[in-house]
This record gives sequence, structure tokens and C-alpha cells, in this order.
Amino acid sequence: MEQELVSGTIAAVVFENPENGYAVIKLDSDDGGLITVVGTIPAPAAGERLIVTGKWTAHATYGRQLEAEFLERLLPDSTAEIRAYLSSRAVRGVGPKTAEKIVAAFGTDSLKILEAAPERLTEIDGISRKKALEIGASFRQQVAVRRLIEFLAGYRIPAQVAVRLYRVYGAQSLERVQEDPYLLAQPQFGAGFGAADQLALELGFDGDDARRVEAGVIFELRHNLTNGHTFLPQDKLVAATSQLLSLEAEPVIAAVDRLTELGRVEHSTIAGIAAVYLPEYYEAETAIAARIRAMAQHPPAPLPDAERVLQGIEAIAGITYAERQRDAIRMAAERRIMILTGGPGTGKTTVLSGILTLFSKLGRKTLLAAPTGRAAKRLSELTGRDAATVHRLLEAQVSPENGEMFFARNEDEPLECDAVIVDEMSMVDVLLMHSLLEALPQEACLVLVGDPDQLPSVGAGSLFSDLIRSGIVPSVCLTEIFRQARQSLIVMNAHAVNRGELPVLTAKDRDCFFLRRRAPAQLVQTVCELCARRLPQNMHIPAGEIQVISPTRKGETGTANLNRALQAALNPPQPGRHEKLSGGSCFREGDRVMQIRNHYDLPWKRANGSSGTGVFNGDIGTIVSIDPKEDQIHVLFDDREVVYEPEMLSELELAYAITAHKSQGSEYRAVIFAIGGGSPMLLTRGVLYTAITRARELLLLVGNEELIAQMTQNNRRNKRYSGLRFRLQGEA
Repeated sequence: MEQELVSGTIAAVVFENPENGYAVIKLDSDDGGLITVVGTIPAPAAGERLIVTGKWTAHATYGRQLEAEFLERLLPDSTAEIRAYLSSRAVRGVGPKTAEKIVAAFGTDSLKILEAAPERLTEIDGISRKKALEIGASFRQQVAVRRLIEFLAGYRIPAQVAVRLYRVYGAQSLERVQEDPYLLAQPQFGAGFGAADQLALELGFDGDDARRVEAGVIFELRHNLTNGHTFLPQDKLVAATSQLLSLEAEPVIAAVDRLTELGRVEHSTIAGIAAVYLPEYYEAETAIAARIRAMAQHPPAPLPDAERVLQGIEAIAGITYAERQRDAIRMAAERRIMILTGGPGTGKTTVLSGILTLFSKLGRKTLLAAPTGRAAKRLSELTGRDAATVHRLLEAQVSPENGEMFFARNEDEPLECDAVIVDEMSMVDVLLMHSLLEALPQEACLVLVGDPDQLPSVGAGSLFSDLIRSGIVPSVCLTEIFRQARQSLIVMNAHAVNRGELPVLTAKDRDCFFLRRRAPAQLVQTVCELCARRLPQNMHIPAGEIQVISPTRKGETGTANLNRALQAALNPPQPGRHEKLSGGSCFREGDRVMQIRNHYDLPWKRANGSSGTGVFNGDIGTIVSIDPKEDQIHVLFDDREVVYEPEMLSELELAYAITAHKSQGSEYRAVIFAIGGGSPMLLTRGVLYTAITRARELLLLVGNEELIAQMTQNNRRNKRYSGLRFRLQGEA
């Protein structure tokens, strides 16, 4: 869709969110006619002149509207436009009557007076000197925001960046950006290094300017967090930054030295490698290692008469534990920290229940947690005990001063417990683990549960793997597949894949089936038929309990295309069924959607009247209603209803189909794994194993068996630079 440029005067402001600058306005275009413009337009006011660059979209209720991507704001210059602008209460302290008096007194110079000589407003009856100066200050703030937006728009930097910048630097924002454009690359502003670098070079910064080189070093470290690296070897960091900036190594090395002196990066030696960290990741690794070593070296008192206690727990559960299961339960009592691992069908849940019973007998108040909402819900269902996300356990909050997330539970306000059990540990990264350990009382016990063969955390580090491989933390690995689990082909195929053996694809009478579909279009059609008709009718599994998983987002069999096809098959347009277009997506009442980033202060309400904040990456819900009048989407996540404003829709995407990475920590009654292609980095054993283990009752593998074989043999795991294992072993 091509961009279009439209100019005109604001005739009316329909909606405005002062917190983020999102607005809906009616623009009297110079081409004639009234049009609707939506987007980030901070403090819009009738009478303002705008030059808007954007794309046309169609709203189900409001019709055709222009989504503003860039805009230039021009203050009104005719007396009629100035009167309309001031009458709109755009300037604090000025209403229609005062606006009439100002324009009558100063005419087309009115706005110049407000900015440069507000004391002259005292020439008007009824305006005191104090009020005149307050009006002038309010107008100058408006002008500062407008000038900042105009300046950045000239370099194709969106208005949202200007809003975020002004929150931090206020009236000094433009000056700060001109002095150092690279501050725009900081995550809180979101312009990206490329945009900041382009701005700096166009402003005349030299290619080897110290600010540019330092920003390039920080960018490379931050960028590589998304690849899982908590640090970069200095030689690789220098090489990557030199290539990014087209510079020789010397100025980059000098920049790393300066950043080290300033405390903006940290140096360490990891297995003989000179490593460079961002400070928060260096602190996290060193603090985790110190706390865990202390916990491992100072166990609580031994459990008296352990055998009798275990027999009592067996009697309560009505089972006889296998030897490894008994070892794990005993270890939980006799160690301050332990790891419990095992694949599907090996009895992790049985052991967890035993540990909970043991802790109850010992009088230990125990908290249960998992990294995601769905994983916490599943843990609660399996144990019959309340479980929370780690973020909710630590009481994640957002600072009103800078908008950054922090945890209310920390070393000064620790958790009120004697033990914490965390499931799905493979999903936990080093920053979250650091925060959890800070909030853990000094004498409390910690039980870490997970499957190390699952995909690693999205965040940086190899936390769970490092803890296991270090040998410092006492661990029990459950390997025996129990008789009942051996009846499940899902379980047996998961273990086969994990051993590098081909899964059984020929069985017809169990819980795992393969459907050969080599042509991508045929694969997509089959997936839609399975969800819409075949599984609901033949297997009595409703579409809402089926999850489609793909290795990739891209391509004809990726989640993006599958979601479009599944939406059309499962939730097509109907009269009276409202929908909302946002960017390239269409959201419709009844759609299954996923939150794709953490939003710690997003409010939610329950039907019983209780409320709270926080919706997290990976949470899946259903659009229960779309309010065209208020331009809001209401999404139900389990029992929590959340209202999304238009500017928040970039945080949602359709979730009829999701990637294997997004499925981690969840379990579904039926899973359809669509295997039609993807990059070698995604067609791996870990991805296949993760997808298989998401299915509880039924697994359908749809696609190309050659790709299944390729994934089974491809045990590639991207190497992550992490120093935690070496720190745990005392080698760093």
C-alpha cells in the first residue's frame, strides 16, 4: 500500500490519549472535503495546519481513514484559524472568550506574543501577570513538542519517538537530540540505531565521532542479546562494530576502553576469553553465581527419619515411587536448591506433588511459579495449588517517573515464603533469575523444574543449561518412562526424536498421526479442514481446543499465512460481527489472539469485580467484543478482560497458528504441527521436540516426512556466549 501526502486544517478532535499522543481527528483537507486521520498526533487542536504522510485504511464503522506515519505541524496564521486554535483549549488557561480577546488585541501576531512576550497579555482586561506567564509557559511547551516532531519528521523518524523523548527531556529534547542523535537509539525511545545514525550523519557528524562509535558498540551488545548472548568476546565485538560503522578497529577499541571507564560496559575473562558485557547482564551473572554457590554449599539440616517420611508421603499419594523419584523428593528436603529434569511421561508431576506434600509436612510455606501465564495455569491444574507467573509473583510494576518496569519484591521486600518451586525453567533468562534470587528469603529453598531439551529462553543467556552443566546444583534427571505413558505414541515419539531417531509416522489407531501434504497450498487447506470440520466432527475436539504450530512465521506454511487462512475458515466476516483493521491485520470478534510483548501496566478486570495490571508475552485470549464507537477491542485472557486502544494493537496478533517458540510452557488438547518449510535454523530437533510435547491427547503432523527426518537429524543449537557456568564453577 503506497503512502500518500495530505495537507489541511484540523476541523475537530474526535479522540485524544494524552499519555501516548494517539489521536483521531477530522482534517479539512486542502483538496476539499473532510477526512479522518488517526495516529500519533500529540495535543492536536482545531485550527492547526498539518501535512500528513500515511496510508489509507478502511474502518468497519468510520469508513476510510488515513493512518499517519509522519506529519509536519504548522501553527495557524490567519486570525480565523488562530481564534479556532485558541478556542479549542489547546493552550492551558485559554478558552473561547479569552481567545476572542487575544485575537482582537494582537491579530495575526497572537501566537508570537504567547511565545516570546506573554507578559503583554496583561494588556487584556482580566489577565493577571501570573496567568499571562502560565499561558505563555503552556504554549511554549506545545511549541517545543511541535518543533521536535517537525525536526524528527524531516528525517523520517515517527512522532511516537518525539512523545517518548519529550517525557524524559521536556523542553530540552530538541537540543539534546541535536547534541547527540544517538540517544534516540536507546531502547526507551525506540528509533533504532540506523535511524539515529542517519540523522547524525545528515547533521554533519564525522564517521569516527566518538559518540557514533560508542553508540555502535552499545548497539552491537544490545542487538546480540536477541541472539541469546549475555556478552560478546571483545575481538568479535570490535569486528562487528567496525563492519557496522565502516571503520578500522582502532577507534572501536578506543571506544570500548572509554565505555569501560564510564561504567557503560563491563570487562571480564571467561574461559580465557576477553568478554564485554552490558552492566545489567554482568551484574546478573555474577549475582546469580554467588547466590547459588552459597545455597549449594550451605544445605539445611538433614531430614530426620527420611525413609519413614517418604513412606508416609507414598501412603498419602497411594503410590510407590521409583528410586529416582524418591531421590528427588528426599533431595528437596535436604538441599537449599535442587534441579528436577525429565521428559514427558517420566513422572515430574508425580514428584512435584510429592515435594509439595513433603513441604507441607515440614511446615514450609511454598510458592509455585512459571515464566508464562499459560505455564502457570498448567502448573496450577497439575498440582491443584495456586501458581503465578514469575513476574506476578515478584509483583511487577511500572515506574510513573520513567515508565520502566521494576519488581516490588526484592532484597528489601522479600517474598513471604519458605520455598519456591519454578516450572518450565528452560524459558527463564538471566535477568529474571537474578530478580527472583534477589527476592528469595535467605533461608528459603528453591526447586527448579524443567526439560533441558526444550528450546532455550527467548531472553539472553543459557541459564538452565548452565546450572545443570556446572555440576554445582544438585540435580535429579528422571529417565524412566512409566507404563501408562508408554501407551502414548506422543510420548514415545517425543523421546525417539530426542534420541535422534525418526518418529513413528505409520500408526493409525493411537494418538499421533501423520498426513502427507507436500504442496504448501494443500497443506494449508488440510490444516483448515482439520480445525474447522474433521477434528470437531470425527474426534469431538472443538476448534478452540486445537492449536496449530509451525516452525516459522514466514512463507506459505508459516504462521502469518496460516492465521489468515484459519481466520477465514473458523471466523469469517458476518453481518453484525465487528472487525478492526490495524496495519496489515484484521481483528474480528471471536478471533483467537496473542499478546506478543510484556505490558506490565495494562489494566484488566474479572467478572467478579477484581482487577489488576499486566498482560505478558505469549498470553492467548479471545476477542469478545469490538466497540466501534469507542474504537476499542475487548480481549478475554482466561478470566481477565483487557481493553485495547487502537495504538496498542501492535501488541496483538492472531493466534490460530503460533510458532513452536511461542508454544513453550503450554499444553493443548490437540496440536497440528504444520511442516512445510523454513530456514535450517528453525528446522531443528529442538523445535520438533517442543512441538510434539505440546500435545496432550492428539498430535497431527501435517506436511513433508523428509522435513521431519531433517529436523530429527538436525541437532543444531545456536551457541550462546554466557559466562554463568564458568562463574558457578569458580573459573571467572
